[in-house]
Amino acid sequence: MAKIHGHVQAVKDMLEAGRSYSEVVHQIVAIRSALDSVIQVIVDDLVEDCVAKAETKEPMSDSLVELQQIVARIR
Repeated sequence: MAKIHGHVQAVKDMLEAGRSYSEVVHQIVAIRSALDSVIQVIVDDLVEDCVAKAETKEPMSDSLVELQQIVARIR
C-alpha cells in the first residue's frame, strides 16, 4: 500500500511540475500494477480460506460469495 501511495504522490508531483504525459502514464502503469498485486493477494487469501473451510467441512458460503463478487469486479 505504501508503494501505491508513493506512486500516486509521484503522479501528483509530476502533474504539478508539468512533466510529460509519457512520464505520467509510466507512473500510472506502475500504480495499476501495484493495485493488481494487492488484488491478487486478496483473491489468494480468499481461495485459501475457502479451501481450509472445505477441508474442515466448515460452512464457506459467505467466503464463496465474497470471492465470486471480487472475481466479477476484476474481470
